[in-house]
Order: sequence, then C-alpha cells, then structure tokens
Amino acid sequence: MTRQHHRKSSSPGGSQRQLRVGEAVRHAMAEILAHGSAHDADLEGHIITIPEVRMSPDLKLATIYVMPLGGRDTEVVIAALERNKKFLRGEVARRVNLKFAPDVRFRVDDRFDEAERIEKLLRTPAVQRDLAADRDEEQ
Repeated sequence: MTRQHHRKSSSPGGSQRQLRVGEAVRHAMAEILAHGSAHDADLEGHIITIPEVRMSPDLKLATIYVMPLGGRDTEVVIAALERNKKFLRGEVARRVNLKFAPDVRFRVDDRFDEAERIEKLLRTPAVQRDLAADRDEEQ
C-alpha cells in the first residue's frame, strides 16, 4: 500500500483549515478583549479591532493582527498584549477546541496605513497628470 502526500494549499491565506481555525481564534480573542477579561489598564483604555489571525500550517502559531481604534498607542497596546500573552493564550485554548493551544504573537495591522499612503500617492499632481494624459490618449 502506497502512501500519498497531500500538498497544502498555496493560497495566500493558507489552507481551509488554517483559515477556519484563524477565524475561530480571531472571534475568541475579540470576545476576550471586548469583555475586558485581561485586567490591564493599557488594554482597558482602548477599543481594539482584530481584523485577521493567520495560523501557521501546523496550527501551533497564531499571528494576531490588531489595531487600536483610531490607530493610536499601537506600541502601548502591543506591549500590553505581550505582557498578557500567557493569559490570552490560555483563554483562547479554553474557547477554541484544538489539540494544542497555539502560541500567539501580536502584530499591528498596518493595511489601513498602506491604503491611505496609496490614496495620497494617487492624489499627487504628477499621478493626476499621468492619469489625465492616459485618458486623453484613449480618446
């Protein structure tokens, strides 16, 4: 009997299982933070959004992307999350039924900053001029 190896999905977000577990971890972490379960003054003073959680292929590492409301005090929030990492990991493990509790790491979600930077670039006079020239050539 031969053994076949199935290849993991090469999609940017990972396999369906990674996406499903990441979403479960995201919901659990959002619930933990929304209810103020982590008793830390730096966390209690902020509303924190969790737009995405990326799981490693073996589901043992969860990279949790966070953004404090208004994008302020990101360093303070990340430091507070890191201080409470052991507690948060335990709470996630209690709420998400996995064989192993994933290690967690926190990153600032900077997609909004990147989108704003691109918007500003598109509004610059040089880009507007080039876009106008392209439209003139098409007509």
